[in-house]
Amino acid sequence: MVSTGIPLDTATIISTALEGILFGFSVLMFMGTMWASIHYKRDANRPIALAAILLLILSTAHLIVDIIRLQDGFVKYRDIFPGGPVAFFQDISQPTFVTKNLIYALQTMIGDGVVIYRCYVVWQSVRVIILPIMLWCGSSVAALIAPYYASQATGGNVYTNQTGQWITALFTLTLSTNLISSGLLVYRIWTVERKISQNRATNGTMMPIVHVLVDAAILYSAALVTILICFICANNAQYIMLDMIMPIISIAFYMVLIRLTPWKTTPNFLPMAYSGEIERRSSQRYSMKPSQVHVSEWTQNDGLEEEVKTET
Repeated sequence: MVSTGIPLDTATIISTALEGILFGFSVLMFMGTMWASIHYKRDANRPIALAAILLLILSTAHLIVDIIRLQDGFVKYRDIFPGGPVAFFQDISQPTFVTKNLIYALQTMIGDGVVIYRCYVVWQSVRVIILPIMLWCGSSVAALIAPYYASQATGGNVYTNQTGQWITALFTLTLSTNLISSGLLVYRIWTVERKISQNRATNGTMMPIVHVLVDAAILYSAALVTILICFICANNAQYIMLDMIMPIISIAFYMVLIRLTPWKTTPNFLPMAYSGEIERRSSQRYSMKPSQVHVSEWTQNDGLEEEVKTET
């Protein structure tokens, strides 16, 4: 299969530049997430906090490898590599190509794992996440095997090599994992919201949680669909999207935390862990509480109006 679209060397320059821009946004959002967690004194959930730090580290490492790859292709091996920069970037057995794909594999495993974790702590049921876990295991295997076949490649490009089959499987499985897990998560919160809406004593609502989760899922899924379409069509634009999705994973993760942490109507545990006790605690939060009722009664005594107050 012959690659189409923009030249590979041009795609590499564009992808690294756009990745750098998005990486800057992800760093700012990471800092905002940490500041919001400290400022609003929310108790950080250790697995989620660890995932946030790992995503930042992996995104940084991926960008560094891409910069090194640019330097190798356009400077170091420009005149000595057969075919020039285009052939260099097309060679999937290059150590920098294998390394960046391993980093992407870890980033994807963490990002999808966090979505499944959120789904579990909201539902508090292992049965609900059986299918997402199976899909996550499949995508993890594909994500780790693809770089291996790339390192063993002796010719051809990513579209003709066996690596391409595993990459296609990876994109398909991770997209399915994200859509199913996010759908289950949103459905659970939405059903809880419906149950407590009739007994709510205040104007608080959990629908902003649904909106944020849907936004994050759409952002990530749209990037995955674009990559999958470009890869199936053997379009070099997939290299651009593949580099961009590294910070996009982090951004989708941080946007959920940073937008929910300052939300005062959200239980303290929700932005970090999405606890499965939403229904119980929300019912307690909006349950009818005993209140004092003041009843005023006016009586007339000897021509004077007298107010009698009774309290119940």
